[in-house]
Amino acid sequence: MKLILDTDSRQLTEVRGTGTRELPLYSKEAFELLSEQWVKVGWDQKYSYTFSWLGVPVIQLPEDMIRIQEVIYRTQPDVIVETGVAHGGSLVYYASVCKVLGKGRVIGVDVEIRKHNRQAIESHPLSDAITLIEGDSVDPSVVQEVRSLVHEGQTVLVILDSCHTKDHVAAELAAYHELVTVGSYIVATDGLMDRIHDVPRGEPHWKFDNPAAAAKDFAAEHPEFVLEPPTWIFNESELTENITHWPGAWLRRVEAC
Repeated sequence: MKLILDTDSRQLTEVRGTGTRELPLYSKEAFELLSEQWVKVGWDQKYSYTFSWLGVPVIQLPEDMIRIQEVIYRTQPDVIVETGVAHGGSLVYYASVCKVLGKGRVIGVDVEIRKHNRQAIESHPLSDAITLIEGDSVDPSVVQEVRSLVHEGQTVLVILDSCHTKDHVAAELAAYHELVTVGSYIVATDGLMDRIHDVPRGEPHWKFDNPAAAAKDFAAEHPEFVLEPPTWIFNESELTENITHWPGAWLRRVEAC
């Protein structure tokens, strides 16, 4: 594909093998095409590695953070489980939203929590809302430890952000989906891997080996979940698509087993 941007004529030309399409530059369709490329270039340039939340690095696209804040506000979870801790910025972010809402706590699971990251999290003013568990997220003993921290009747949201291979995410979905309450979500993040397999820092096998593929297979086998992004709470535009690192991520529980 080739995109030709002409700011003088206010046109965007899309050239594909099947033909050419002329679009007004200031249109929904042009915005979506340009956004798709912006996400790919931004990922390759590590744009999401330039942010922090309340002093702690957070490796997320800001749009995804805002969108999941909307989901947290809607679902009012008592417990948020996140696999994949890294620097801990996401845990602090979720804990801060819980504090604002006056309810909720966060459980973070990672195969390795580095000493300096643990110190930063445990010394943070929001540490009382965060529990850290070190271990493989799909190890049965780790899964059981997480389950032991969730009490009957609590609303649970699960975010999968550790190893992003299809097999590992599939194993996490199998391990944690039963915790998710009706109306809440289990989120298989970073499904954009199939869209960035061809960028300089990408890998060809990401086209099929990615979280979105695992989420799609899971949804086909579990009718109690539907694969759909949350609707926008507020929208005065013509836009309908998220700019996101999490396409094909949102599995909403619609019924109990």
